[in-house]
Amino acid sequence: METSAFGSLNYFALLIYLAAIMGVGVYFAKRQKSADDYFKAGGRIPGWAAGFSVFATTLSSITFMSIPAKAYTDDWTFLIGQYVAIAILPIVFWFYIPFFRKLNLTSVYEYLERRFDVKMRLFGSMSFMLFHIGRIAIVTYLTALALMPFIDMNPLTIVFLIGVLCIIYTFLGGIEGVIWTDVIQGVMLSAAAILIFVVICFNVDGGIVEIFSMSAQADKYFPAEQFSWSWTESTIPVLMIGFFFASLQQFTASQDVVQRYIVTDNIEETKKALITNAKLVACVPIFFFAVGSALFAYYSQQPQLLPDNFNTGGILPFYIISQMPAGVAGLIIAAIFAASQSSISSSLNSIAACFTSDIYGKINKQTTPENNLKVGRIITVTAGLLGVAASTYLIMSNESEIWDAFNSLLGLMGGPMTGLFMLGIFFRTANAGSALAGVAASIAAVLWVRSATDLNFFFYGVIGTLMVVIVGVLTAPLFKNNKDSEIAEELTVGKRARV
Repeated sequence: METSAFGSLNYFALLIYLAAIMGVGVYFAKRQKSADDYFKAGGRIPGWAAGFSVFATTLSSITFMSIPAKAYTDDWTFLIGQYVAIAILPIVFWFYIPFFRKLNLTSVYEYLERRFDVKMRLFGSMSFMLFHIGRIAIVTYLTALALMPFIDMNPLTIVFLIGVLCIIYTFLGGIEGVIWTDVIQGVMLSAAAILIFVVICFNVDGGIVEIFSMSAQADKYFPAEQFSWSWTESTIPVLMIGFFFASLQQFTASQDVVQRYIVTDNIEETKKALITNAKLVACVPIFFFAVGSALFAYYSQQPQLLPDNFNTGGILPFYIISQMPAGVAGLIIAAIFAASQSSISSSLNSIAACFTSDIYGKINKQTTPENNLKVGRIITVTAGLLGVAASTYLIMSNESEIWDAFNSLLGLMGGPMTGLFMLGIFFRTANAGSALAGVAASIAAVLWVRSATDLNFFFYGVIGTLMVVIVGVLTAPLFKNNKDSEIAEELTVGKRARV
């Protein structure tokens, strides 16, 4: 189908957003005096802002567009995963955060060295960095791919506006700039979802009652067959298990989220961050699914508005461009940019924090906070350019089905990291040797499952995590020494950290 004219008002609204985001980066640039400022904001971030940042970081532009498309074509079952993510937060707060704050970490993987050894720290850090460089490329690429059919903008221009400008404001403002732009972006995401739903309600004959009635008649909420067990399909029991381990990985072993726990002044502010995130996750995703139901009702009543052979994966941007008023459409497209940039900027700063702390800090023992700041900024630009270059390659080569493959690899890389933190924090007998054995067994198990079975990819993270824990506990007596016992005494829940 042909692209629609984006229009001067829409361009103006998009440029206003981009200018505002750049302004935030410039404003906070003057506060970046050391690595502590650049990676931890000097503890100046209020809890509610850190919570908004966690929410915006974990919600990418692909999620923003794919959830309505999922509700439009299928049902609401993936909503279950959002509430599973909320359920793990008490576990995170009670068992994990005390250790992260007690050790005054810059990189969360410092814990792995103190609890096990430097090999586990490097494994966790390098896995995170490689994964997130790839994630930057994929999020940028898929956002450009989703918008290309609907706006008259070159895909490389979209990549530039999302990626390069994101690099600039992250380079300037550090984590403080990233978090406050996340607040703006989180508000835009939430407001856009609510606004789109309200507008569609006015355009559907029968309004909100008819929207939910049509979805109920079509059995598009939680169909009975989705409550059955399956090893290969994403039914509700599988989603609950998969999202539990995926959320545990994000909130306990992923630098981009864990970094938000240490940017506040005290543990009470960190608690506010988790509560704020939980409130947002409880409310906002419902509107994303409701938008999908509203689009289903709208186009069921007016099917002639959809082009022949339309790819329903792009139903949301198609509606925005074709039906929303000029200017308003530009603001909502800006919200899609915001969803992409919030994820990318968090990845960039977190990659820089990991490299500076886990690699550069280990090589150069005499480094200063000022040198760490310079290195952090260099890595921010380097990682960003690698991600942009990779997304440009994907566009030029017209790759397809890459998101599913990338998601399946999360179990391969995320599962072992989650298992390492679980093993270290909960099992006092575990040690460096048994942790290494657990990681090796975990990677081998997930690789075998991916290649030899049809098991649903939600199980990859489960297998990856549990293999580290099981093998790490069972092999611990083979590698035990007195030093391991002394370390475990301080860094497991058996002797809970004070903060």
